[in-house]
Amino acid sequence: MAVSRAMRRLLRIRDLEEEQARLALESGLVELSRLEQALAATADRDRGGRRLVTESVRTAELTDRLAGLEETRAAHRLAGLLEPRIADTEQGVALLREQYLASRVERRQAETLIQEAEARDGLDEDRRSQQALDDWFRNRKHRAGEQAGTAAPANSPGAVDRAGEANDSAEAGET
Repeated sequence: MAVSRAMRRLLRIRDLEEEQARLALESGLVELSRLEQALAATADRDRGGRRLVTESVRTAELTDRLAGLEETRAAHRLAGLLEPRIADTEQGVALLREQYLASRVERRQAETLIQEAEARDGLDEDRRSQQALDDWFRNRKHRAGEQAGTAAPANSPGAVDRAGEANDSAEAGET
């Protein structure tokens, strides 16, 4: 029995689902990377603000000190907003990863079913082929035996039996 169209369709659907799950996971990972880069940029902004404050202490520039303090405060505020979003995105990425792995397992299961069915079909075909060869060989041997029996030499055991049968029938007719 050949692999059904429904099984092949199921495999195609599982393949598409896996592809969509992979793309969603990649998208989630890109978003997570973008947020982590933004958090790293806020850390740089915080360091720059602290440098401005340190420099303003040496130069006694009030505007640099105020700018440095504002940069540091803005960096902390932005980091406070980014950290919960990063945590949420990490959870979302973990969920997407689980969905991707589940769809991958489902696709592999469908592939395995199809491969097993194809293997069974191949074995059945091999058995049928071997059976056909065996039948052909038996028929050939049988035909060769029949041809040898009709033209059997007089000294063959089959010829003696047939000759004896002919003699017995001839004697029965004479008496």
